[in-house]
Amino acid sequence: MAQNIGVDISKDRLDVAVPETGEAFQESNDKAGWARLVARLAGRQIAAIGLEASGGYERGPIRALLKAGLPVRRINPYRLRRFADALGIKAKNDKLDAGVIAQFVALLPTRPVRVDAKVERLAEQATARHQLSDELTRVQNQSEQVRDPVVKHLGKQRMAQIKRQMVLLDKLIAQAVAADPDLAHKDRLMRSVKGVGPVYSHTLLAFMPELGKLTRAQAGSLLGVAPFDHDSGKLKGQRCIWGGRQNVRDVAFMAALSASLHNPALRAFHQRLRAAGKAPKVALVAVMRKLITILNAILRDNVEWQNQLA
Repeated sequence: MAQNIGVDISKDRLDVAVPETGEAFQESNDKAGWARLVARLAGRQIAAIGLEASGGYERGPIRALLKAGLPVRRINPYRLRRFADALGIKAKNDKLDAGVIAQFVALLPTRPVRVDAKVERLAEQATARHQLSDELTRVQNQSEQVRDPVVKHLGKQRMAQIKRQMVLLDKLIAQAVAADPDLAHKDRLMRSVKGVGPVYSHTLLAFMPELGKLTRAQAGSLLGVAPFDHDSGKLKGQRCIWGGRQNVRDVAFMAALSASLHNPALRAFHQRLRAAGKAPKVALVAVMRKLITILNAILRDNVEWQNQLA
C-alpha cells in the first residue's frame, strides 16, 4: 500500500507521521536530520509527502526530499486548518498536525512541488523587497504623526536607508533576470504590455512561475482575483474574491491601476465597467483579473502584446 506521509515543520524539528503504519517520529530540521529522514523513507512506496509552508523553514527538507526523488507537496496552512476543522480536530500540536497533513494529502488533490534554484533565489530577493516596501509605508505613516524634531529626523534617515536598500534589491533582481535567458525572455514578453513594469513582472517570475501553463480560471484563482459565488436558495449574494498569493496581489493592484490609466485596451475596459455602474474597486479588480489573463496567454503563446493586437 502506498503511504501518505505528513511532516510538520518548526525551526528546529520535523515531526513525521505515517498513518498507514502508525509511525510517528522526529528528526532535526538541519542537513543531518534531512539525510536521516530521506534514509528512513527510502525504499517505501510513497504516494505523497506533505509539508506545511512554514515561513521558509520547509525549504531545506523539500530540497532534500526532491533530490532523493520523493513526491513532495507543499500545503497551504489556511487550507490545512480548515481541513482539520472539518475533521473535528480542534487541538493543535506538532505530532497531531503531522497526522492531519498526511490525511490532507491522502484525501485532497495537491500539486507536486517543483524547485528551481534560480526562481527560489529570485523569490528571496523579491520577498525582501516586498518587506522593505511594507516597512517604508509603515515608517512614512508614523512620521506623519511625529512632532519631535529628533524623532522626525530619525524617521527621514530610516526612509532614506530603506529606499537605498530597495534600489539595491531592484538592481540585483534585474541582474538575476537578465542573466537567465528563460527569465529574461518571459520578462520581455510581460513588459510588452503597457502598465506592466519591472516590479510586477519580476514579482510574477518569482512567485507565480506557473504562469503560462494555467487556465484563465487558475490564473485568476492563484492571484486571488477570481469571483466566488455566495448564493443559497433564492439568496443571490455579492460575489467576492478570496485567497490567492497576497504578495503578488499587492503588486498586481498597482499594476492594474497603471494599466487602467495608460494601456488603451485596459483603460477602455475599465471605463466600460465604470460606465455600467461598477464600483471603483470592483472595476479595478476586474482589470487585475483581465491583466493576469493576458499575461498568462502571452507566456503560453510566446508572443508579445503588440503582436496580439495586430
